[in-house]
Amino acid sequence: MRDIAIVSFAQRCNQPEWREGNDIELLIDPINEALGRVGMTRQDVQFTTGGSNDFLAGQAFSFVRALDAVGVHPVRDDSHVEMDGAWALYEAWVNLQLGHADNALIWGLGKTSLGKIEELAMLSLDPYYVAPLGADPNSVAAIQARALIESGRCTERDLAEIAAARQESAVKNDKIELDAAKTVDEIMSEPYVASPLRTSTAGRATDGAAVVILAAGDEARRLCERPAWIRGIDHRTDAHPLGVRDLTVCPSARQAADRAGALGTDVDLAELHSVHAHEELVLRDALGLGDGVSINPSGGPMLANSVMATGLIRMGEAAQPILDGQAKRAVAHASHGPCLQSNMVALLEGES
Repeated sequence: MRDIAIVSFAQRCNQPEWREGNDIELLIDPINEALGRVGMTRQDVQFTTGGSNDFLAGQAFSFVRALDAVGVHPVRDDSHVEMDGAWALYEAWVNLQLGHADNALIWGLGKTSLGKIEELAMLSLDPYYVAPLGADPNSVAAIQARALIESGRCTERDLAEIAAARQESAVKNDKIELDAAKTVDEIMSEPYVASPLRTSTAGRATDGAAVVILAAGDEARRLCERPAWIRGIDHRTDAHPLGVRDLTVCPSARQAADRAGALGTDVDLAELHSVHAHEELVLRDALGLGDGVSINPSGGPMLANSVMATGLIRMGEAAQPILDGQAKRAVAHASHGPCLQSNMVALLEGES
């Protein structure tokens, strides 16, 4: 196995609507920033891959436009996954493990304001039993939240406390659009979007983009003073139909964490793809995260859910404190599908 690390990360500010331009303009600045941080140009990149969704753009092969920002000259291997950019990162990791390249640029792109995410997300549900109900993402997530409350695992106030804590962190992150954090009592007085989820305990869809650069072995050490080495990475999936799953637990996340060597491991921080407050509780338990672990110090995705880029941002946000020398070990988690159906977990570590 080759030693492979995240050597650079950049993202665009997550905004509910970004009307300034198209996909190319959304992506080009993070690409330039990520390359600039490690002194690379587009000509130095050996493999490119990205994650996005044609449904968001309402156009087949919409990702082809993004290649104008990625750069198509000189000709190089390129790929695309119709998934969150975190799965494109996994593909790049495999590509580097096979020795097909020594570095890779991965991008994730989500412009949710082009359509109605409430209707588009419904199309990914079970086509026979769930999709015909017309349930939006918050309504589906509320089923899981209600199951947790009814099992005695949490209360609505517990969810408000999680949301308040994440907002306090988000205010400090200039990549998340938020002027001030709300108190727990203010959140508890908010209206329901889908009981028991309120405005702040449910996710906010945003427009955004992220870029991560991977490099192997000596290439990583040459590009970066303190690479964030991927010590393990794995992804698993649970059953698609919601009715056959116990929504209070997440076996696929636990198995992925175990296979990645992250289950119960001593880490400084964890970036979790918890778009809704209750998902953080499920994931903390599934990944065996103790009380001393800083959860989503970036503010997390509740206020910055750039669909198709959110998971890749978790990878980058987990790596950045290691790159900066502020953390030694971190867990990064990405999810895809309703109620945490598919999960990826990576264990990142800096050199001593």
